[in-house]
Amino acid sequence: MSSLDPVQRNSLIDALGEAQRIGMLGPGDLGRAVDQAETLARLIPDTATSFVDLGAGGGLPGLVVALARPELSGHLVDRRGKRVDLLVRLVGRLGLTGRIQAVESDVIDLPRRFPGVTWSVATSRGFGPPAYTAQHAAPLLAPGGLLLVTEPPGSAGERWDSPDVRSSGLSLVTVVSGIAVLARS
Repeated sequence: MSSLDPVQRNSLIDALGEAQRIGMLGPGDLGRAVDQAETLARLIPDTATSFVDLGAGGGLPGLVVALARPELSGHLVDRRGKRVDLLVRLVGRLGLTGRIQAVESDVIDLPRRFPGVTWSVATSRGFGPPAYTAQHAAPLLAPGGLLLVTEPPGSAGERWDSPDVRSSGLSLVTVVSGIAVLARS
């Protein structure tokens, strides 16, 4: 069940197709990738007000979250300028300007670039190994905030149940339809 109307979905797949054509997204089925990102968007609590997409790359899952959850403000963060340039164009093309911002930054620099700012939710698709992702996501999250990460096929989330992840202040809550949900204590 899609939370996007057919026009939004087609516009989004067309925009992501541009990212795919220029090599900023892999060769997979974009419809399935959008479906998975919509699942991730539905896992965001209704009380959330903001999200940050880590390693936003070609726009998954960040652009899907932005369209599926119009009540959220968000930042799509990538350290590569060419990817951020694309994200800026896609944000404008999808009518998200003003609510969604593409940011060129290394994730480790976000607390310095946005002093005192925390987000309700951090999202990630292929950002890095669990300990690295947890270490860099946890400081960005408000207390009780969630990290939602797309898992590899067949994963039950066991890779997130480690001392390194727990030492970051995050703990695995559940895995739903290939999305690991971790909570900040």
